[in-house]
Amino acid sequence: MHALVGENGAGKSTLMKILYGMQKPDEGTIAVEGQQVSFSSPADAIARGIGMVHQHFMLADNLTVLENVVLGSEKLHGIGGAARKKIKEISDRYGLGVRPDALVEDLGVADRQRVEILKVLFRGARTLILDEPTAVLVPQEVDALFANLRELKAEGLSVIFISHKLGEVLSVADEITVIRRGTTVGTAVPSETTPRQLAEMMVGSELPTPETAESTVTDQAVLTVAKLTVFASGGASMGTEAEPTGGITLAPEGGEIKRVLDDVSFTIHAGEVMGIAGVEGNGQTELIDALIGTKNADSGTISFLGEDITPWPTRKRRESGVGYIPEDRHRQGLLLEAPLWENRILGHVTETPNAKGFWLNPKGAQADTRRIVEEFDVRTPGIDVTAASLSGGNQQKLIVGREMSHNPKFLIAAHPTRGVDVGAQAQIWDRIREARREGLAVLLISADLDELIGLSDTLRVIYNGRLVADADPATITPEELGSAMTGAATGHLEHVEEASAPEDEAR
Repeated sequence: MHALVGENGAGKSTLMKILYGMQKPDEGTIAVEGQQVSFSSPADAIARGIGMVHQHFMLADNLTVLENVVLGSEKLHGIGGAARKKIKEISDRYGLGVRPDALVEDLGVADRQRVEILKVLFRGARTLILDEPTAVLVPQEVDALFANLRELKAEGLSVIFISHKLGEVLSVADEITVIRRGTTVGTAVPSETTPRQLAEMMVGSELPTPETAESTVTDQAVLTVAKLTVFASGGASMGTEAEPTGGITLAPEGGEIKRVLDDVSFTIHAGEVMGIAGVEGNGQTELIDALIGTKNADSGTISFLGEDITPWPTRKRRESGVGYIPEDRHRQGLLLEAPLWENRILGHVTETPNAKGFWLNPKGAQADTRRIVEEFDVRTPGIDVTAASLSGGNQQKLIVGREMSHNPKFLIAAHPTRGVDVGAQAQIWDRIREARREGLAVLLISADLDELIGLSDTLRVIYNGRLVADADPATITPEELGSAMTGAATGHLEHVEEASAPEDEAR
C-alpha cells in the first residue's frame, strides 16, 4: 500500500490520470510488472489490471448501480443475473453494502464511493488507485475500508492511496511519496515519520489544527428551526395527503412514507458554530436543502433573524445573508466548463459586484474574482480558465471565497475542507473563525470529526433524521462521537475516561 501526498495542485491527480490512461505523459516511462507500457485510454489501463476510484466520481446519475458497474464491461459477466451475482459476491466479501437496483442519483456521497470501488473490483483490478477515499467517511467506516484494503493487499493486490489526512496515511501505508509542485521531493516510511514532519515536507509548514480557543457565542438568535419535518420524495410534499401515525407517515394507499427529517429543532446564535455529526445519509442533505430553500419543509418553521423564512425562495434567502458551501462542489457549487469569473457570480446574480441594477456586471465580477484568487490563494493561471481545470482543493477555495465575500450572517458549511490539503485547510478554518468572531452564525456539517470537534461551539448528532444527542466539543473524543453517530448513544454525551488513551489522543 503506497501513499501519495502533496498539497492541492501538486500534481497527484494528474499523475494518477496518466497511470489510468486518461492523460498521456510528455516524457518518462511506466512499467507494469517489469514490462514497459503505454496507455492511450483507460481501457488499456484496465486491461493491465489498473483501476481508479476518482476523487470526483465517474457515475451516471440516471442509471442504477448495476448498470453503472457493468457499463463498458458487459463482456465480463453480461448485464443480467451473472452480473448481479458477481456484484453481490464482491459487495458481501468486502462489506460494501451495495444495492444493485438503487438509482445512483438517490445515493449519498459515501454510497457512491462504494459503488466506484465495487466497479473497479468488478473489472478485476490488481492495482487499485484511490483518490481521497476517506474524505466522506466516519471513523468506523474508515476502519472498515482500511480492513478491506488490507484484505486486498493480503491477496496480492497493490493499492495507491492519495489522501490529505496524514494520520490515516501513516496508519495504513507501507511507504509514502511526497510530491510538491509536480516533482517528487521525498519518500517516507510511516514507522519513522510523524504527521508534523510529513506536513512540513508537503507544504513547508507545520500541521494546522482546527481548535478554537475563545468562545464568541452571543445571545442573539440568528437561525431558529422548530419542529422541522421533511418527507422522502413522494411524501406529503409531493401532493399526497399523508397523515402521521405514531412517528410513521402513511400514504393514502397505506404504504409507509419515510420522514427523512423528523421533528428537528435547534437555534444557532451570532458568533456560534453548531456542528452536526452523522453518518452520511441520515438527513444532513435534506436539512441543508430545507435551510437553503431547494426543498420545501412539510411541517415546522425556519426563522432567520426573527423573520419566518419557511416560504421564502432560495434567492431571497441568499440575498438576505445566507451563505452556502455545498457538500458536492461539482454537482452543486460550480459550472465546471465555465470560467472562474462566471462561477464567482453563481448564487449571487443580483448582488454587487456581480450586478448593476437589473444588469449583470462582468467587469465587476472579473475584478472581484482576481481579488478572491489572490486573497484565498486559488492557484490558477488566470480567471478565464474553466473551473474544471483547477484541482479539487483550489475549486473549494474559490467557493469559500465566493461565499465569504458577501459577508453572510448565516453560513451553511457542508464539508468545507473535503479534499483540501493541510495548508488550504488552515486558510478555510481561519476564515470561518474570523467571520465567527465578527458575529457569523455557522451550521457546520462534516465527516472530519476532528474538524467538527475543533471548530464547533455546540455539537449535535443526527441519526435517522432526528437530532438524537448533543456533546461538549471541549471534552468529547472522535471515537465517542463516531459511536454516537451509529445510533449507539442518545441524550447528552459524557466523556468516558477510558476512551482517552494516549494513542487516541495522538490520533
